[in-house]
This record gives sequence, structure tokens and C-alpha cells, in this order.
Amino acid sequence: MESKHKGLSAWQLTMMALGTVIGGSFFLGSSVAIHAAGPSILIAYILGGILVYFILFALSEMTVANPDSGSFRTFAANIFGEGAGFVVGWVYWTGMVLAMSSEATAVSILIREWFPEVSISLLGSFIVVGVTLLNLLGADKLSKLESGLAAIKILAIISFIIAAVLVILGLTKGGAAIGIGELANETFMAGGIKGIAGSMLIVIFSYAGFEIIGLAASEAKDPRKTIPRAITYTVLCLVGFYIISISVLLPLVPTAVLNESVSPMVVALNRWGINWAGTILNIVLITAILSTMLAAMFGIGRMLRSIADEGHAPKWLRDNKDVPHRGILFSGFTMLVGLGLGMLLPRVYLFLISSGGFALLFTYASIMATHIKFRKKNGCPPEGKCQMPGYPYTSWIGLISMIIIILSMPFIPGQGSGLMAGVVMVGVYSVAYMVLRYSRARVSVHKLIKTKYKTNLSTEFSDEISEKEVGTNEDEN
Repeated sequence: MESKHKGLSAWQLTMMALGTVIGGSFFLGSSVAIHAAGPSILIAYILGGILVYFILFALSEMTVANPDSGSFRTFAANIFGEGAGFVVGWVYWTGMVLAMSSEATAVSILIREWFPEVSISLLGSFIVVGVTLLNLLGADKLSKLESGLAAIKILAIISFIIAAVLVILGLTKGGAAIGIGELANETFMAGGIKGIAGSMLIVIFSYAGFEIIGLAASEAKDPRKTIPRAITYTVLCLVGFYIISISVLLPLVPTAVLNESVSPMVVALNRWGINWAGTILNIVLITAILSTMLAAMFGIGRMLRSIADEGHAPKWLRDNKDVPHRGILFSGFTMLVGLGLGMLLPRVYLFLISSGGFALLFTYASIMATHIKFRKKNGCPPEGKCQMPGYPYTSWIGLISMIIIILSMPFIPGQGSGLMAGVVMVGVYSVAYMVLRYSRARVSVHKLIKTKYKTNLSTEFSDEISEKEVGTNEDEN
């Protein structure tokens, strides 16, 4: 589908990616990873950045060849067949819808601290409706809003880095330089290799969301140049911000005191007398989650349109406009259903939303598997260049790493059900595709028989008329 507006630039795509990626998993969830790995968490974030680099450039090579709005779903279908595209597309869409309904609940809980009389269900519904309606504005306007929200998050990270450096150097009011601080009492690899491995799942979740670049490719300005640039900017920004912020965090607070209920940044600054940090970062966290929801809705709306265009979703979801209104509205409605399910059946809901992480890891594994076969089949992209360094080894490293991280899910508290729910989801959609294919085959056979019957009947009728005409002519003679 050709876009009518001038197209998204590399920096607009980068800000949209940063808006999706930098969210609750970093501002809050990183506490668990730092606690598990200690100072060696820096290795985990570097390894995570390298994996993101491999996955993004694998995605970029395929996107340059085909900047389709279905992105990795379309690529999987082209390489492994229609069934693979069906499963990858629906697993990603379902996982993201469930994850975003969970994010809406998280934002509602944070906002409710200021408005305790308002119910979580009402706040969550208002947030989902707002995110849905804002996405109807289109890619150009949404990218400007995302840029603003992403800028707030980046500014918060930069502000934390500056504040932490001032504390370390003793430049705060009445403070003394602490130098390496708590690092002097920490064992670099307190948890050993097991600690780093255990933290990798959370680290990958901290980077999750970068695939929005591929989903936005159909609306990018000159994708062959824009997509590779956006990927380079995104990887450099993410790895740079994450590594620097954690490096200045580690001297300020013992890793043993961190837990999932409080942001590590808040704990670090409060410990050194900067007590207003909690309120500020609470606002930033709300902004971060809303930004993630906006960008995620942008991606899943276009994914759903791509699925519908292939005939793998109801016809009424097809939309030939620049903005996929139907896909966005249906995704928003499904998020509201998810919120309602969370209120009525919280245990079932928790089981379902835990599949969100699996859906992302499954998507990244499918990107790497598709890329390996894509390069074997097509070589480098037409009019493009081979961007993946060290192929095929790096592609295999990326694929095997994703499989290992998926299999490690049961070893992380709360993630075992995510693996189970994810496997069930893949199974359900695989069966759904087989049913769809069977029903299509039956319809095709029925049409073929009907057409053949009509053709034979028409032929027989024509032959009978011809015979009668011949007989009549003979009688007259």
C-alpha cells in the first residue's frame, strides 16, 4: 500500500522505536535483573544490545527487499509458507494486545495514587480509548506525539545520569565524593554465569518493541535508506542510555536492596537525599508506559490489516486507507475486553498476559529463522547491501540465543506460565490455520464441482439441441 503523506524520516522512526522500547521494563523491571546479576548486569545489557543489533539488521535486510506493512509476518509467509505467516502474525498481535491491556492496568494503578476515588477499570478504559483514538490521527501526527513522549523519557534518563554523576563526584550540596561507592563492596559476578543468564530474559524485555521499525516501513520515506539509518540510531541510543545509566547507578546503591516494586533510580537518588525523585520518576513512568502503548497500537493496527489483506482475518477488517482504522479500533476493543477479563477473572488474565513476553521472543526467533533462509534463497536485498555482519554465524547466534532465552522462562519467577501460555497460543493458531485451510479447500472443491457440473450440463444441452437440429434438417430433406 502506497502512503499518501511524505513519509517518516529516520529520526521519526527512531523516536517511535525509543518510545516503544524505553518503558516500564527499564524504569521498573531492571531492578530484578540488577539484583540477580549484580554489577555484571552490564554484560547482560551489552549482550542484549548485540542481539538487538543482529535482529534489527536481519529485519532491515528483508525490509529493504520488501517494505510491506506486514513486516516479519509477511517475510515468514514468503519463506516458510502461508501457515507460518498466519501463526507469527496472530501470535504477535495477541501477545501485544494482552501486554498492552496489562500496561493500561499498570498506568491506572499509578494514576490512582492521585485520584483514589476513581476505579482502575474506569481509568484503564479511558486510557485504552485515548490511545486508540490518538492512533487514528495517522503516522505523521502520531510520530510527532511519540517524539515528544520519547523525549520526556530520554530527558529523564539524562537527568538521572547527571544527578548520579554529581553525587559520585561530590558536587551536590554538602556532599562528599563517593567514587566507586558501593561497587567496592560488590562482587562483580555475584551470581556467576547463572546470574547473567537469569537476567537476560528481563534485559531482552527492556529492549523489546524495536520491531516497530519494520512495521512502520511501509510509511517510511525511502525505506532503503531510512530503515538502516533508523536501526543504527536506535541501537546506539538504546545501548548507550542503558549502559551509562546503570554504570552510574551501581556506585550509589547495593544491588541486594533492589526489588521489583520500586524503580532502581528512585532508590538510588532517595538514598542520597534527592527525595523528590520518586514523584518525578512516577510521572515519567506513566509517560513511558503511555508512549509504549501508543507505539504498540500503531504496530498491531498495521499487523492486523496485513493479516486481513491475506484473507486470514474477517473481511470487515480489511482497510485500504493510509491509517488502518478498522485494525486499530478492533485492537482497542480487544484491549478493553482484556481489561474486563482482568477484573472478572484475574487468575485467567494473569496466565494470558504472561504470554506477552513469549510472543515477542517467538517473533524475534522467527525473524532470525526467516533471515537465514531468506539469504540462502535471495542473497542480498535488491538495490541494497548485505548489512548483517558475519552472516550466517551471527544469524544463527541470534536464533539460538532466542531459543535458549525462551526455554529459560520457567527459571524466572512468574515466567513459567508465560511459556506455557505461549505454547498453547501457538498450538491454537496452528490448529486454526489448518481449519481455515480445510474450509478453503472444501469451498474450492465445491466451486470446482459446481463449475464442472454446469459446464457438463451446458455441453450436454448444446449437444442435444445440435442433434435435434440435425434430425429436423434430415426430415425436411
